[in-house]
Amino acid sequence: MPPASSYLTIRDLTFVYNRGGPGEKTALAGINAEAARGEFVAVIGPNGSGKSTLAHHLNALLVPTTGCVRINGLDTRQPENLLEIRREVGMVFQNPDNQIVAATVEEDVAFGPENLGLPPEEIKRRVDAAVKMAGLEKERNTPPHFLSGGQKQRLAIAGALAMKPGCLVCDEPTAMLDPVSREEILRILLRLNRQEKITVVLITQFMEEAALAQKVWVLEKGRLIFSGTPGEVFLQAEMVASLGLELPAPVELARRLRAAGWPLSPDVLTLDDLVEELRPLVGGGAL
Repeated sequence: MPPASSYLTIRDLTFVYNRGGPGEKTALAGINAEAARGEFVAVIGPNGSGKSTLAHHLNALLVPTTGCVRINGLDTRQPENLLEIRREVGMVFQNPDNQIVAATVEEDVAFGPENLGLPPEEIKRRVDAAVKMAGLEKERNTPPHFLSGGQKQRLAIAGALAMKPGCLVCDEPTAMLDPVSREEILRILLRLNRQEKITVVLITQFMEEAALAQKVWVLEKGRLIFSGTPGEVFLQAEMVASLGLELPAPVELARRLRAAGWPLSPDVLTLDDLVEELRPLVGGGAL
């Protein structure tokens, strides 16, 4: 049995596309993983490693061929759990246009709660809170097609938040965005995780995004090959390189400095971390 603290539990998860038919393909093979409530998990790996397939299992868009996935104790294989799981786990996809269904920002955010049959006053409370958390208060009456890519992605997040989820699963939400919009989305996800205590599962190929997580799952060819903190993952430089991924620049520089004899902690993940580590070693100086 998983520990009491486990909120997302994946046991022996195998998923086969088109099982028994032409083009049968095993996308996930024997995945075992878990996350606590309120944890921030990043999922990394090369294209075709199974990241999106895993994400789709976390709110029962897909169900295991064998094995099981439990969300807050609810087995995704049981049809009677489907509605509650979809309420508990919000999904944000790479292309926000695929999630926009209404004529204005406010109406789009209200779509999910309205489908739950909630009273109007509760819908309004949820919409107000979600729009504020996503930073779209000024755009609430704007048609979505007038929004920038980053604003559309924030709208997708707001729509998920209006369902009051315990978990947000974000499938490469920044892949189509410019650097400024990427930073906005990441700030929102971090705030939701740290202040609202929402569990976040972030599928990403950007290693600097993985550095923000508390736990990283590394996938290759449908298998979970490593799970640990960002620092533990980044210490496996050869593994990271073999996957065609690059360490964040501060992590790579710290690695090279350690190799040259500098006594730097393996916990250097960001530029600020690196500056703080180097400051006492160079006498304070310009750092």
